[in-house]
Amino acid sequence: MKVIYKITYPNDKIHIGKDLTDSINYFGSASNKLIEKDFTREERKDFTIKKKILWESGNATDKEVNQKEIKYIRYYKSNDPSIGYNQWPKFKQK
Repeated sequence: MKVIYKITYPNDKIHIGKDLTDSINYFGSASNKLIEKDFTREERKDFTIKKKILWESGNATDKEVNQKEIKYIRYYKSNDPSIGYNQWPKFKQK
């Protein structure tokens, strides 16, 4: 199974990602340095994130999954630094 997921952090910022293996313990590749800037040492002591599967397929190609991931990043605007932690595709203010 291949999935597109949304990670929600305690500050309500999000990260959209894909997992081509549907690993229950995979929580994405968002930048640690980017995320840690948003949380104090105290906040890091009790830190809960939520992972939600937005889309899944047992027969999609990797290319189709990549396209779907970009679609969800743009839909949720998770590449807007005020909303999320995706750094690609680059966010363009309108």
